[in-house]
Amino acid sequence: MHNAPGTPLYPTLSTTSTPALMTPPPAGEEPLRVTAAEVRRTLQRINPRKAAGPDNISGRVLKGCAYQLTEVLTDIFNTSLQQAAVPTCLKTTTIIPIPKTPTVTGLNDYRPVALTPIVMKCFERLVMAHIKDCVDVTVDPHQYAYRKNRSTEDAISSVVHTALTHLENKDSYVRLLFVDFTSAQTAVCVRIHDVSSSSITLSTGSPQGCVLSPLLFTLLTHDCSAIHPSCLIVKFADDTAVVGRIANNDESDYRQEVEHLEGWCRQNNLCINVKKTKEMIVDFRRGRHLPSPLYIGGTAVEVVSSFRYLGVHISDDLTWSKNTSCLIRKAHQRLYFLRRLRRAGMGSSVQNSFYRCVVESVLSSCIIVWHGSCSAAEKKALQRVVKAAQRTVGCSLPTTTDIYTSRCRKRASCIMKDPTHTAHDTV
Repeated sequence: MHNAPGTPLYPTLSTTSTPALMTPPPAGEEPLRVTAAEVRRTLQRINPRKAAGPDNISGRVLKGCAYQLTEVLTDIFNTSLQQAAVPTCLKTTTIIPIPKTPTVTGLNDYRPVALTPIVMKCFERLVMAHIKDCVDVTVDPHQYAYRKNRSTEDAISSVVHTALTHLENKDSYVRLLFVDFTSAQTAVCVRIHDVSSSSITLSTGSPQGCVLSPLLFTLLTHDCSAIHPSCLIVKFADDTAVVGRIANNDESDYRQEVEHLEGWCRQNNLCINVKKTKEMIVDFRRGRHLPSPLYIGGTAVEVVSSFRYLGVHISDDLTWSKNTSCLIRKAHQRLYFLRRLRRAGMGSSVQNSFYRCVVESVLSSCIIVWHGSCSAAEKKALQRVVKAAQRTVGCSLPTTTDIYTSRCRKRASCIMKDPTHTAHDTV
């Protein structure tokens, strides 16, 4: 079936949220208010390239008319906060299903993306800043998403460092459980005044687009933490890893930890996808025995030799050969486009910028985590990619070792300045 000219490639669905719960602030408590200066700064920070919502008001217009719209929007926002109600026109959303895989076989292969009015996104950013000021972000030190001075590198480093440190002990091994949730954030209910509907589970996941959703998700999952000192739960949004430090073949704490996580998920309307949940066992002992399988919901979890966690391939021998080979292969594929730019007569400055953005970004992905432990052969293979790019661009380019050293120093400096960071005492 072919789309008619001018129609979108993927279908859209317009939805309107139900009216907000009218709950004025308690007597004696002042409602949240935003200032004109805060509204103006938020409007001026709008990305004009972002798609407009169902109101078709572009970000370019809002940003260009920031001074003229400040007073009007400030009054609207403050009235909304005072009445605890959001205007219906700001709650209309266009949902666009975007394929997550090259071949779509079902509804779960789509990611629903919500296009909300940009004015509403500005409102959400103002409220989010207030929530962050009121909430102690250190309440969940092992949640590395949506927090300042935290990244996927920190989450991966926490998992690998915990495993390596424990393996230095006698008669010890590590079980790593990489948990996959079935469409996280899909339990939805409707509430009008004091009446709430029963919750339903969406088959395609809840729409992505709300500015507040990531922060609210991390707040709602802050109590998902380890109950045993020998275990660690590391989270990056809904990407969760359970690290079980096993000593003397005693896995009781680890298995209880997984049972507790399973029970927590049931209580919080989250469902573990056992088919996509994988386990990796890191055991360097001689004459090691094959541990008994781990069961979740009556189904055995598959044990794998490597797993791609937050974009980095972790192997059960804790080497990085698979990770570096994948990065090198992807970088070589992108070098083809660099050569096409040269044949097209693009200058060295354009080629250099393309290399930094498209090729070097791949070679240096989470480089702090893996480059220091790479073998000499792997480092030479990485450097061959850089040299191939240098021959094309015609100028000197930084080696992966230079990038690793520079980023390590910068990252260490940032962690040292942040006493709430979990790695602060180890730097």
